[in-house]
Amino acid sequence: MSDFDLVLAGTVVLPDLIIENGYVAVRGGKVIHVGEGRAPSAHERHDLGNALILPGAIDAQTHSLSQKNQEDFIWSTRSAASGGVTTIVDMPYDEGNLVCSAEAVRRKIDHAEPQARVDFALYGTINPEEGASRIPEQVEAGVAAFKFSTFGTDPIRFPRIPPALLEECFAAIAPTGLTAGVHNEDDEMVRSAMAKVQASGITDYRAHALSRPPLTELLASLQIYETGAQTGCPAHVVHCSLGRGYEIARAYRDQGYAATIECCIHYLTLDEENDVARLGGKAKINPPIRPRAEVEKLWDHVRAGNVTMVSTDHVSWSENRKNSPSMLANASGVPGLEVMVPLFVRGALQRNIPLTWAARLMAENPARHFRLDHRKGALTAGKDADITVLFPRPIRYDAAASGHNVVGWSPYNGIELPWTVGLTYLRGQQVFDGTTVAPPGTGRFVRPELRS
Repeated sequence: MSDFDLVLAGTVVLPDLIIENGYVAVRGGKVIHVGEGRAPSAHERHDLGNALILPGAIDAQTHSLSQKNQEDFIWSTRSAASGGVTTIVDMPYDEGNLVCSAEAVRRKIDHAEPQARVDFALYGTINPEEGASRIPEQVEAGVAAFKFSTFGTDPIRFPRIPPALLEECFAAIAPTGLTAGVHNEDDEMVRSAMAKVQASGITDYRAHALSRPPLTELLASLQIYETGAQTGCPAHVVHCSLGRGYEIARAYRDQGYAATIECCIHYLTLDEENDVARLGGKAKINPPIRPRAEVEKLWDHVRAGNVTMVSTDHVSWSENRKNSPSMLANASGVPGLEVMVPLFVRGALQRNIPLTWAARLMAENPARHFRLDHRKGALTAGKDADITVLFPRPIRYDAAASGHNVVGWSPYNGIELPWTVGLTYLRGQQVFDGTTVAPPGTGRFVRPELRS
């Protein structure tokens, strides 16, 4: 009788090593052993040839509930499972429910668990009128990090947190060891730039980047990191489109501060002069997609180790929210859960960047960042057997054709993906077989492990 429930044999991709003739052995939903050579027997064994076996991805930034009656966890986690993402970390800016109290956290968990097909963790935030008073209760309720914004997208759902209040929040979070993540756009500068664009009469694709020039992003990033330095709170920029931003984050780390930075997959894939010009509102994202030269700088920072993690900032707006001919009238954000992992693998291979970075930036680092690494993020003994398998099966991506997305549009439609996700396992259970996704209720809420 076999000692293992599941064994997968193929090319095992770890954060610091690739085992070409490797295997992963699983028992009781946990990784028991990762080895090289002849794979042991198991109740279920798959010899996958040259397929890539990676730790299940953790998407550090998703918005499942930004549009009421649109996506929800039943669809976001379906996209996740089909894309090899085994844990999502959902943002607190839900339409009709700003997640800013213990009750709101519990309400969201109760809402999401019956729908979730993969595991999920949650961000918390604050209501500016209440200040930092409800931060401790949200920590107790199990949030994995906090999210704020230096720009006010919406006064209720996505409010600006002014500098003094941001400092108060950072100081309240610091003793918990959790991270304060911040949307990095300077409110005053953005509004000034937007007014200039509107006065100029420019309404096409150029309007968005003109309304958010690089300095709007860089000034906010400096504020975020300096606030962290002054309060002792780990400070995180949740999306950076500019190479200079990664230089700033690295400088703070070199000075001994906890300063992390996230790169969304769209900044590594799309560019302004080709993709935004072609897609218009369907490529409107905050901060904006930048020119191709900036995209290549970001890959250089991946190679140099200056990127902490890669995420999607996934949101599936209905198409009518993204097709206005006036660029600034469109909602900001794009879906990406189904293709983050294949897109990163594609981009890394094109640039001869080791695939070990895929395991590090989309599994190991986010697990550590959100204090989930006691269970998640690595193919090491005792961790959850969350596994993603990619096969060399080239496809031209089509979000509508896959059937795993609530919307049929995607800025990535038409991109050739040389490797695609064919199997996904969550805690040793298959949640995607290349066609079918696990039923709602398979996923669970994951709490961080708080450390002193």
